[in-house]
Amino acid sequence: MNFFFFHLLLLLLVPLPHSVKSCNPIERHSLLSFLAAVDSPPHLNWTSPDCCRWDGVSCTPHSRVAALSLPALSLSGTLPPSLLTNLTFLSHLNLSNNHLSGHLPLSLRRLQTLDLSSNHFNDDPSISTTTAPNLILFNVSNNTFTGPFPSSLCRSFPRLEILDFSMNGFSGPIPAGLADCSKLRILRAGLNSLSGTLPDDLYTLTTLEEISLPNNRLSGAINGSITRLSRLAVLQLHVNDLTGAIPPEIGLLSNLQQLQLHTNSLNGTLPHSLTNCSKLKTLLLRNNHFGGEISSLDFSKLRLLEAIDLGNNSFVGAIPASLCLCRHVTAVRLAYNQLVGEVPPCMASLKPLAHLSLSDNYLTNVVGALKTLLHCDNLAVLFLSRCFHDEPIPDDGDLYDLNGFQNLQILTLGGCQLKGEIPSWISKLRKLKVLNLSYNKISGPIPSWIGDMPSLFVLNLTQNYLSGELPHEIGRLPSLIADNSSSDLSSLALPFLFDSLQYNRLFNLPRGLKVGYNSLSGSIPAEIGRLKLLHILDLGYNNFTGAIPDQLSQLTDLERLDMSNNHLAGEIPSSLTALHFLSSFTVAGNDLRGEIPRGGQFDTFPAASFEGNPELCGTQIRRACQVNNNNSSSTQNTQGRKISSWFQNVPFGLGYVVGIFAVTITLLFKIPCSRGCGETNNIESRPLWKFRE
Repeated sequence: MNFFFFHLLLLLLVPLPHSVKSCNPIERHSLLSFLAAVDSPPHLNWTSPDCCRWDGVSCTPHSRVAALSLPALSLSGTLPPSLLTNLTFLSHLNLSNNHLSGHLPLSLRRLQTLDLSSNHFNDDPSISTTTAPNLILFNVSNNTFTGPFPSSLCRSFPRLEILDFSMNGFSGPIPAGLADCSKLRILRAGLNSLSGTLPDDLYTLTTLEEISLPNNRLSGAINGSITRLSRLAVLQLHVNDLTGAIPPEIGLLSNLQQLQLHTNSLNGTLPHSLTNCSKLKTLLLRNNHFGGEISSLDFSKLRLLEAIDLGNNSFVGAIPASLCLCRHVTAVRLAYNQLVGEVPPCMASLKPLAHLSLSDNYLTNVVGALKTLLHCDNLAVLFLSRCFHDEPIPDDGDLYDLNGFQNLQILTLGGCQLKGEIPSWISKLRKLKVLNLSYNKISGPIPSWIGDMPSLFVLNLTQNYLSGELPHEIGRLPSLIADNSSSDLSSLALPFLFDSLQYNRLFNLPRGLKVGYNSLSGSIPAEIGRLKLLHILDLGYNNFTGAIPDQLSQLTDLERLDMSNNHLAGEIPSSLTALHFLSSFTVAGNDLRGEIPRGGQFDTFPAASFEGNPELCGTQIRRACQVNNNNSSSTQNTQGRKISSWFQNVPFGLGYVVGIFAVTITLLFKIPCSRGCGETNNIESRPLWKFRE
């Protein structure tokens, strides 16, 4: 009896073997065929006999493959047509962010989501012939499809809710037929070459929550029928060729959260009904032809507003005080308008404000503006260029109790013709990375404390009245010596700042030291050679004397070096040929002598880089160097006699004209630029931070 109970206990404790479930063998074979057809990463685990246990594979309760998700695995090769033919229960397929190509699946009856974004699918007519009656999400963005927008799409996918064709090469008009996508919620087809007007049946899709068609060639007016789309939360039509006014009934879109119409040819005034869009968070209308009184829009009704950009228009009037009631706003850009008056004191209450651009207006009272804005604790970017014309620069007496701006990283006050000396309150801005005081009337010396600013890597003091020596302490700038601070300032800007090239340039500034067009004297400090991360060094149009420091050859990241129009003497150091990234170099208008170094980038610089140095020689300027001093003296004397003889044979009147012409040209090149220099359309002649602040 005891033996019987012992065996019974073993039966209860030890589990009996059971049948092991496995996926459908046909589906398993199809998946293995797919794996064999593409280059797959070695860490992809597809070794189990049961394919339902494989990475990225999910199955139904009956062990049929229901989902295949393999995004961002660097898969490459051609998508085999047979892959999905046998996966008859497949409802979700995500192969996004790979390097796949080939044809799209032709018939997937159960498929609900298909994400093939960020691959290399192209020129495939199967988009128009694919049949997936249950498809809800279709995303082929960021591929290389071309040709017309598929006209029969909505007939093939009648249940479609999300359609994303962004970042391809589709061209031509958006065809009629969108009305067949009666359940469509999100339509994205930005960054293509679509043209023509928005189709009328687009305005019948009352289920739409997002229309995103930026960076195309769409034209015509925005139809007032758009107000029928009462669920619309996102309207992105920026960077197109749209004309006309914003529909006056725009306020009927009460669920609107993002309105991005910038960079078009829209005109008129802002409709009063816009304030009824009380859920609006993003309002971007820059680069249009809007005008009228800016305060006509009552911002107090847009209290959820986070980002507003009305720049590059023709708005007039004062900065509206109602803007101060937008307590969630983080970015305000009103630059390049015709605004007058002062910065409203109430803006001190905008604690979340991080980005403010008021450049290129007719504002006054720079002292009051800074006193107000120093209370904006999160302010990181402050553009005030070309405002406050001919006022004194705020000094330590004006900002004696400065304890604000502790998060400020960009400060531009360029082109304001401000007078005075560089104030020491700037030295307290310990996070400041970019300081632009160019095109002003600032006088006196460059203070030595500049070299102790821990985060500064862009200093632009171009065209002022600065005098004295360039302080040797400038060679101590920590962020130009060690890579302890990224020069990519994109973290300071909201994503809306990065939909155009001008903002990319603005927030990816090369590290630079620009002090050209001043009256600085003395020698060029050898300590500058310590600034190994420097990309731009502009010392031109000053009164520097002495030799070019050999230590400049240590600036191995240098791309632009301007030492023109000074009084530099001696030879050009041959060590500068080691600057392999140097693409722009000039020492024109100095007193240099000897042979121009050869090799490296120096073989690519034009003769204009060395003109105005009569004692320089070399292949770059096609002036032969003499072998020895005796021959050199003899040749110079011979040349001098030839020149003297030529002048003796020239009639007096012609000689007088030639002399006056030479003197005039010299003076023109020596006179410092007045206000507006660097404001031409030549990108290379303009500081990067002067673009669309």
